[in-house]
This record gives sequence, structure tokens and C-alpha cells, in this order.
Amino acid sequence: MVNNEVNAVVDPRDPLLRIQRLLDPGTESLLVERTDCGMIAATGSINANKVVVFASDATIKSGALGVDGSHVIVSAYREAMAKQLPIIGIWHSGGARLSDGVSSLNAFGEVFQSMIMASGRIPQLSLVLGPTAGGGAYGPALTDIVVLAPEGRIFVTGPDVVKSVTGEDVDMASLGGPEAHSKNSGVAHVIAASEGAAIDAIRQATALFANQGHLDTDLKDLDLSTFVPPVSKRSYEVHPLIDAILDQDGEKLELLPVWAENMSTVLGRFGGRSVGVIANNPAHIGGVLDSAAAEKAARFVRTCDAFGIPLIVIADVTGFLPGAGQEWEGAVRRGAKLLHAFGEAVVPRVTLITRRAYGGAFVAMNAKSLGATRVFAWPTAEVSVMGAVAAVRVLHRRLLADIAPEQRENMELELAAEHEKVSGGVAKAVAIGAVDEIVEPTNTRTALARALASAPHRRGAHGNIPL
Repeated sequence: MVNNEVNAVVDPRDPLLRIQRLLDPGTESLLVERTDCGMIAATGSINANKVVVFASDATIKSGALGVDGSHVIVSAYREAMAKQLPIIGIWHSGGARLSDGVSSLNAFGEVFQSMIMASGRIPQLSLVLGPTAGGGAYGPALTDIVVLAPEGRIFVTGPDVVKSVTGEDVDMASLGGPEAHSKNSGVAHVIAASEGAAIDAIRQATALFANQGHLDTDLKDLDLSTFVPPVSKRSYEVHPLIDAILDQDGEKLELLPVWAENMSTVLGRFGGRSVGVIANNPAHIGGVLDSAAAEKAARFVRTCDAFGIPLIVIADVTGFLPGAGQEWEGAVRRGAKLLHAFGEAVVPRVTLITRRAYGGAFVAMNAKSLGATRVFAWPTAEVSVMGAVAAVRVLHRRLLADIAPEQRENMELELAAEHEKVSGGVAKAVAIGAVDEIVEPTNTRTALARALASAPHRRGAHGNIPL
């Protein structure tokens, strides 16, 4: 390991300066001597947690990566794997060095192989600070967390190539900037408002992965019902409920906040321990599951499982979004990813049903039958194949069709009340073991903590393929 004397740096793209901004002051130590290969690597600390970092040198050939630069990344991965440390890539690269020819492509393959072999074994995080193109785009995409700064761009082919091949006139920002990757592609997990905020997000994520802490079950309980409207048809924003469940003074980082907004995925601290929270968000299309939301949650489940991070699932869902568009987008295939992710996960994982859980979405949101550690429901929660009114409209459609329109609504309500008694609702779910316990909103945090603490803490033995 080579110690480095810090010299004054003027160019803000200098990779050493960027590494120093990321790491705890004075902790950086270069792994290899710095050359003009377009890449440097170092060890250091983030909040006293040891890490390995590599960074593109955008001051040389726009950070284009050749054989020697690729070998720097591979050596960084060897160091991180040998010592089981998180690894962070700072990307600002024009892709493969043309001067290295096909050798650079082969070297990129070696980088990708290193990332794939490390997948699920050590946390991999990417900080994209400038344009990252070609093979450089797949580097971040193979990692667990991608943070995109305002000047960050991720695309396989740049605007000039796109225009020459397809005739489409598009600039770099539209093609692969924050707007494209926050709402459309789902490539970037965090879109930062500034380069400093991007660095802070990476530091938070690293701390949550590297220093997971121990769960304190002696928690302060709150009346969580104040964050959820009692009327099941009313929409609401789920984030205040998530915030109330998590520790107020711990790290918290939401992933993919504006992609598939009907599903929220948050890393945070609960009782001092790192946890992952998955929640339906009724503020967006009623919180129903659709193909994108299922895929988003599935990747999050597998990420947490691979690194032994327990899961809290907040279910308030009326089912899967119907429609030909959803079916054509792969709702069955992508919904199956979520079922598979939960069914495979070995980390402690608890579910809280706040208002309702209907149909296949009841199962998909970490059901007991999929191996959930424990499933809780609030006393007023509804558990059913579908809503009672919708059910009687199907079961009694002929009877209702013969009733005068002005009397139909009252009859539907009467039949719905009877249907709830027959189908059992949450009481029936408790009786058959699909729900373990009915808890009051005022006791929920303690119940969740004790359930997580009582389960053996394990981690999945699988990679973290970008679903």
C-alpha cells in the first residue's frame, strides 16, 4: 500500500480531491502509484468504517478507461474482497480508450467480472459525478446503490451516435441525466441536488451497510394511527408513517423515490439497527402494486437480504393494478420477482397491515405463507380476497341488478357487512395463522422491534443481480 502526500489540487475533477471529499479527513491511502491510466484507487474510512474507493481521472482523456485503468479497479476489488470491505466507485468516464483498441473491451470485461463475483458479498456503491458512457455505464449499473449528482450522466451511446443511427436529436442531460434516471429508467437510486449532497448520500448508505448496529427493543411507542386516515378510501402520503416508525436521529436514505412512487423503499435505523422499509404509498395510484413497483421492491428485498439487513413491510394495498398495459409490461413476470425475493429471503422480516391487504397483493407484501417472521395487523385492518363491496358486486350481481338504483347502495352495504362476517376478514386471518397478532397502533414500534430481535439474524447466500 502506498502512502500519498496530499498536494494542492486546483481542478475539481481531480480524482484524489474527490476521494478526499468522500473519506474521513486524512484517512486516504493510495493502493497503487498514480499514473496517467485514468483511474486511481485508495483505502480509507467513512464514519470510521474502512472502505476501498476507486475514481475515474476525468482530467486525462475525459476519464476514458483502458487496460491499465481497468487493472486498477480489479486490484481495488481484490483488496475489498480480501478484507470484506465496502467498495465505492466514483465515475466520470468517457468509456473505453480508443487507443487501447479491443484490449480495452477485454479489460472492461474483467472489471465487470470482478463486480459480479463481489455481488451480494460486499456492498458496492457508485457515485456518478460526470458523464459516464459506454462500458462505463455498466459499471455503476452492476452495483448495489447508484447515486447521481446533478452533472452526472449515464448512457451506453452518446447523443452524436444516437443521432447518426436513429436520427433522434437529444442532448446528454435528456438522454442520461437525473431526470431520465429518476423517473424513467430506475437506474439511479438517489438523485442528489448537488455534488456535496451526492457525497453525503454515499456516506449515509455506506454507514448503513458497514455499521449495522444492534437492535434496542426498548423503544418509545407512538400512536401511529395519527399518520393513517381511518377511511380506507382516502389516500395519504406514507412517508410520515415511515419516519415515525424509524429512529428520528439515525441515518435514513430513500432509494428510487420518484420511480414507481406507489412503492416506497427506505434504508434507515430502527432501534439503532439498520433496517429496510418497504411500504405501499396510497398517495400514488392508491398504493396498488404494478409491474414497476413489484420490480423495485424485489431488488430492494434482495439487496437487504444479501447483506443481512432486516425488513419492515408496511402493507396498505388493494391488489395489483389491472389492465392490458400492465399485462403487456410483464406484471406477471415482474410480480413473480417480488414473490421470489420474499420467499427466498432469510433475514428477519415483519409485516404490518395498517388498513387493508387484498388479493394477491396480500401475499406479495411478505405474507406469512412466504416465510415472514411475523405478520401484524391493526384492529381495524381488512384482509380479504378483495374489498367487501367489490366482492358482493361479483357474488350477487344478479340480485343487485334487479334492485332499483336508489336502493342498490344500501343493499350493497348490507351484503358487504354479511360477507365480512362470513369471509372472516382479519379475524379469520388470525385464526388460520396468516396474521400472527393484532396490535394497537400505540404498541406497534415495540411489537416490530421484539419480532425482529427474536429472529435469528442471517443473510442470504446469493448475488444481487440488477433485476
